[in-house]
Amino acid sequence: MSQCESCAYYVFDEDFDEYVCEADMDEDDYGRLLTEGAAACRYYRDGDEYKVVRHQI
Repeated sequence: MSQCESCAYYVFDEDFDEYVCEADMDEDDYGRLLTEGAAACRYYRDGDEYKVVRHQI
């Protein structure tokens, strides 16, 4: 699984019938994402809602 697939901004768009990134980034950020890869994305936010709960147990 890539980093994008676990990101909270990576959602399914029914109009395009595919997954898209909904992070509000400019052209420079997008270019950096394409050249450096998803690991360098500064907008990445873990989409695992239960991570905090598992930590508390």
